[in-house]
Amino acid sequence: QVQLVESGGGLVQAGGSLRLSCAASGRTFSTYAMAWFRQAPGKEREFVAVISWSGTTTYYQDSVKGRFTISRDKAINTVYLQMNNLEPEDTAVYFCAADETPLRIGVVTNTRDYNYWGQGTQVTVSS
Repeated sequence: QVQLVESGGGLVQAGGSLRLSCAASGRTFSTYAMAWFRQAPGKEREFVAVISWSGTTTYYQDSVKGRFTISRDKAINTVYLQMNNLEPEDTAVYFCAADETPLRIGVVTNTRDYNYWGQGTQVTVSS
């Protein structure tokens, strides 16, 4: 059974940091891009960051550029999202997802291009 399990969420004050982890099991995702999305109450799920299958390309939503960093450790089938200088607007449930296309050239940011999802982890930033 393929699973993506996020962890590392929590409550933090504005300006603080959190590191999210996404551990994959059931198969290797070493040839798939991995991404983070988030969904705030009453809003649609939105793209946050993606890392290519090779790890050489990353791409971010404009609002998190310079504050968030996505990375991956293929040896342990895990993807990370380091979030610094958090803002109240970052409050959401954060989901990791795996690209449906192996060895994709480039990266994609639409939810429909991802076919495996974790259950999400709550991030709450207080002002």
